[in-house]
Amino acid sequence: MPGSESLSGVTPAPDDAAIVRRVLGGDVDAYAGLVARYRDRFARFAVHMLGDREDAEEALQDAFVRAYRSLAACRDPSRFGSWLFRILVNRCRTREALRRRRTRTFVRDELALERAGATPVDEGGAWREEIERALARLDPLYREAFLLKHVEELEYEEMARLTGARVSALKMRVKRACDRLRDLLQEVESAAR
Repeated sequence: MPGSESLSGVTPAPDDAAIVRRVLGGDVDAYAGLVARYRDRFARFAVHMLGDREDAEEALQDAFVRAYRSLAACRDPSRFGSWLFRILVNRCRTREALRRRRTRTFVRDELALERAGATPVDEGGAWREEIERALARLDPLYREAFLLKHVEELEYEEMARLTGARVSALKMRVKRACDRLRDLLQEVESAAR
């Protein structure tokens, strides 16, 4: 049909609102388009947030299922991605809290765990592992703010909409996360000398 193709001759992908309307209209298979659109980016965030691929996958799957079940409650279907991201952030927070409760019941020697997990790798890979360990040691609120700002590259206003926190609080969390990461990485560098 004329007008439905872009200048390149390729039909543009439907926007989120159109897909949401299709799903709510009974085309449940259309939801796969939304999953495909957001899966990789949101999986990356969940892995960074939780530090564990299995936990991240469960949080992501849970977020997609919850979003599907509550799709009619999405007030602005054109902003489905932001709405889904808020659900994912909450699922990551819940999973992190559950994990913390579970690990409190065990005696843990963090230094021994870090040494046991250290394997000889190239310098870049070793440094990347140290960064991931340092991220995992951050308070979850600081880690979340750091990842949203510096990995997902969101503006503070968008971060505020996603998390429900004030912009000033988010700026402070990002600053504290950066300060703490710097300290943790300097400790690693000093220990390596």
